[in-house]
Amino acid sequence: MLAMHPDCQRCGADLPADAPAAFICSFECTFCAPCADALDERCPNCGGELTDRPTRTGKALKEHPAASERRFRK
Repeated sequence: MLAMHPDCQRCGADLPADAPAAFICSFECTFCAPCADALDERCPNCGGELTDRPTRTGKALKEHPAASERRFRK
């Protein structure tokens, strides 16, 4: 199950689990769409491809909430 991190690691933008426009690599590094574009869809941490993160909504989100720990570091 994906951790569904709540923010972009590069700029700190909020990325709710039930909203589109979040991108992840295979290690679940998470970025917003503008940052993913700026990074040419490559993770700066592992070099892996950034792909659309699926959303989690409704009952699934209620039973398996997204992570709450923010990962953005100024």
